[in-house]
Amino acid sequence: VQLQASGGGSVQAGDSLRLSCGTSGSTSAPYGMGWFRRPPGKAREFVAAVRWSDDLTYYADFLKGRVTASRDKSETKLYLLINSLKLEDTAVYFCAARTWHSTNFNPSFEYEYDLWGQGTLVTVSS
Repeated sequence: VQLQASGGGSVQAGDSLRLSCGTSGSTSAPYGMGWFRRPPGKAREFVAAVRWSDDLTYYADFLKGRVTASRDKSETKLYLLINSLKLEDTAVYFCAARTWHSTNFNPSFEYEYDLWGQGTLVTVSS
């Protein structure tokens, strides 16, 4: 099973951008999928996640209100819409999936995920 993130690029501050994450090689739905990002010179951080069964969404507090995570259940795709892009949104954005099921889900922690995509670079300029 592979994840493929796409949709990154060079944008202007204030623009919106939608990232996509597709899966290949899997016949079963994930328990959850998430977005993380790694700004230049910084550690990877949680952005947003979706619990697949009920579409419950989770967001990093510092991004809440500017990002929307959504899923296409039929195609097992995850999306991230980022509005009002800021210079500090410049980062490599990664999508991740948790394929195993349990009652607990702490989506902001990397250890929750067993599959990772290669990342897509978003560069925001003024």
